[in-house]
Amino acid sequence: MYLYHFGLGELPFTLTPNTNFYMPMAMHDEALAVLSTALQTGEGFIKVVGEVGTGKTLLCRKLLNDIPDHFVTAYIPNPYLNPDELRRAVAVELGVKQAQRMSVQLLTQRIQARLLELHGQGHSVVLILDEAQALPEDSLEALRLFTNLETETRKLLQVVLFAQPELDVRLAKTEFRQLRQRITFAYKLRSMDAHEVQQYIQHRLQVAGYKGAELFPAKICNSITRVSKGIPRLVNILCHKMLMLAYGQGHYKMTMKLLKAAVKDTESIEKGSKVNLLAFSCLLGLGILWLAYYTLAVKL
Repeated sequence: MYLYHFGLGELPFTLTPNTNFYMPMAMHDEALAVLSTALQTGEGFIKVVGEVGTGKTLLCRKLLNDIPDHFVTAYIPNPYLNPDELRRAVAVELGVKQAQRMSVQLLTQRIQARLLELHGQGHSVVLILDEAQALPEDSLEALRLFTNLETETRKLLQVVLFAQPELDVRLAKTEFRQLRQRITFAYKLRSMDAHEVQQYIQHRLQVAGYKGAELFPAKICNSITRVSKGIPRLVNILCHKMLMLAYGQGHYKMTMKLLKAAVKDTESIEKGSKVNLLAFSCLLGLGILWLAYYTLAVKL
């Protein structure tokens, strides 16, 4: 891999939502501020919507890591759950014992009792769902009923939904008007502009241990912004492929030629491209062979 070639301690552009690589940007800071305000005021439903790859899961992880200690969190990353499965998942997250064996009625009672217990201990409980657009319709209704649990002054359970825009389409339906009215705070994540993309790339390289000369010139960052539309996930994919190609060809600076090769291999950017992963692998292999030949020639 290209780690040694560029003096990196770890891969800078992986797709896993590693909060060590989190970079404070206006859109994410604004979203976190909205979440913080909504949670502190005890609102029932909070919604964060963004297109695929805009950093929703990373923001979700950041919230889980930074939430104040008096909050108890129930995190559900897999929302493909029917109402019964959803109740049991929430119960398990809250520490309700033998949740898998109870009847629905008893389970609901135990969840309410547990919420009251936590409230009595001075805790606020937050249910956080990632990819919430995938929730079945009857599970969305079950979520609404969860937020009926309250004292005279405060909701016993707050719900944070991280979702793709498809959730808004579903919530626009008449049958979800009650749930829609309970969403008191909402935020929509946008894509990055060219300046943010350049900062984002530099930040991730620095976190990964890069200390050399400029790898991605401003002109290249502008072009990456254009073809990726400023979507963080696509920026990561393109930068990773460019570094692989540069390593294979013995380069230490990103060029338009490398970007074009990376774009051609990325289906989500160029659907009709005839250049596939096999072609990319062959190109990389030829580059590595050239580098090995050059190194051997120098030694001789």
